[in-house]
Amino acid sequence: MTPQDPQFLYMILVLPSLFGLTLMGEGIYKCAHEEWSGLISVFFGLLFIGMVVFAYLFFSSYMSGKGM
Repeated sequence: MTPQDPQFLYMILVLPSLFGLTLMGEGIYKCAHEEWSGLISVFFGLLFIGMVVFAYLFFSSYMSGKGM
């Protein structure tokens, strides 16, 4: 599997990003309804999306270096 394959993009980037966006959306909804526990969801959503970006950059550089 190379970083240019659609499966790689879908598995590493799209699905986990949707989960992070769901966490952020839930947190924003809670904050809008004055439930301050929603800030925790927003924080974890941002953290999760950051980890997804880091994993994508790591795996794309690792797989391109292997010459696959």
